[in-house]
Amino acid sequence: MAISEQQIKAILALPGQGRYEHFIKRVVDQEEAWGLYQDGWALVESDEGEKAFPLWPAREYALLCARDVWSGYEPEAIPLNDLMNELLPGLAKDGVLPAVFVTPTEKGATPSVEDFLAALREEMQKYE
Repeated sequence: MAISEQQIKAILALPGQGRYEHFIKRVVDQEEAWGLYQDGWALVESDEGEKAFPLWPAREYALLCARDVWSGYEPEAIPLNDLMNELLPGLAKDGVLPAVFVTPTEKGATPSVEDFLAALREEMQKYE
C-alpha cells in the first residue's frame, strides 16, 4: 500500500514517541518492517554511542534515509515473523539496539530488544 506525500509529512512531524507507536501499529498490521541493505544492513549509532539497527514501518520512510552515508542502500522488507524470531534475538545477542523509525534528521527510538518485542507482542494481541 503506497503512502501519500501528505501522510509521510504528517507522520514525520510526530514526536519520536508518536513515530514509535505508529511503527508498532503499522508493522503488526502490515506484518513487515523495513531496513536498508547494500552488501550488509545499514547501522547507526544511538545517542549513547551504541550500535543500532535502523527499522522503518514502510518502504517510503526507509527510502527517505537512503542518502549520504546510506547512499546506494535499498529498502528491504523484513517479515514480522523474521523480525521477532531471528533479527531481534540476533541483535540482542550482538549487543545491537533496534533504532525505530530513523528519519533524515533524527536517530529514532532505541528501546531494548526486550521492550521492543513486548510492544510488538502487545499490539499483536489486538489482532487475535
